[in-house]
Amino acid sequence: MNKLAPIIKLGNPILGQKAAAVENIQSQEIQTLIDELITSVAQANGVGIAAPQIAASYRLFIVASRPNVRYPHAPEMQPTAMINPRIVANSLEVVKDWEGCLSVPGIRGLVPRYQTIEVEYTDRNGNLQKQELTDFIARIFQHEYDHLEGLVFLDRVENNQDLISEEEYQKSVIGNR
Repeated sequence: MNKLAPIIKLGNPILGQKAAAVENIQSQEIQTLIDELITSVAQANGVGIAAPQIAASYRLFIVASRPNVRYPHAPEMQPTAMINPRIVANSLEVVKDWEGCLSVPGIRGLVPRYQTIEVEYTDRNGNLQKQELTDFIARIFQHEYDHLEGLVFLDRVENNQDLISEEEYQKSVIGNR
């Protein structure tokens, strides 16, 4: 089984730094990091995780949407490593929805994100991928991409009334869906 890496929390300076590009995708270090991220996101009931969240400041994240206790209505997809990702285009439509973060436990926020984005990234085999992402998957990508830029979702929340505790979120938001 892959090593479970500890997830760093808000206040750790790595979360505020711009991550470095991955130069050698096939290196043992990067391939092991990908496996550690996939294990960590599953264990933590996340739907995505960025390398900086486990104190590895690389432009790499995993999108791993699946229903779980934190996101019971998430769509199902295979965990996907996205290396040196870029947003190449976005819709004009912006939608606010609730987000949480493994590095910011106990809090959810209403975060505005583009509804649809076109992205490019390199997969773990070194192949360039181009995709259009929409809705929840587009939201995960943008959330994780922010981590590579040294941002957390709290940086995108428009006002304090758009914050809620995880406990209240589970009772009032998830309970009403």
